[in-house]
Amino acid sequence: MTTPRWTNTSDRYVTPGHGDAWANEAAARGRVGTQQLLAVETVRPDRHIRVALDLGDNDQVVVRRRLILEDGRPVERADSYYPAQLAAGTPLAESGKIRGGAIAVLAKLGHTPAASTDHITADKPTEADYELLQVDRQEPILVLYRLSRDANGTPVEYMITRAVARLSAGYTYQTQASV
Repeated sequence: MTTPRWTNTSDRYVTPGHGDAWANEAAARGRVGTQQLLAVETVRPDRHIRVALDLGDNDQVVVRRRLILEDGRPVERADSYYPAQLAAGTPLAESGKIRGGAIAVLAKLGHTPAASTDHITADKPTEADYELLQVDRQEPILVLYRLSRDANGTPVEYMITRAVARLSAGYTYQTQASV
């Protein structure tokens, strides 16, 4: 008997020194991958994000909201959350592109992601998806939740990505013998 699985690796997205991982991934497919920064805010997160980042009820996060494009076409929107006590006063909390990327900033702070856990689900489009991703009401959206921890096990980044399923690259469907 076989068990079907979706497989992918997020290593290039959570390891410093890989440059713009999305641009590199798109280029490998002969495409141009870019990002548009939509907002950088310090906010009090909802319960789901507080639990993921192991924060108290009154703790805040810095959130970087981005629109991910391939050949100029929106393919996903990504929100990355960082504990404010870690990100405040760093390039993570500033508007604008981060030289070397967010993972490089975490590394400079001594919080290089050492382990990441991805959880992927499917969802119906939200109003923001209609507007930003230009999808219709029946289009499935893949939702990726990624929690990254440093070598001490401290949560350093929680990312929620909402992607147009038909445009998502990098996932391979395979079957594997079940144990």
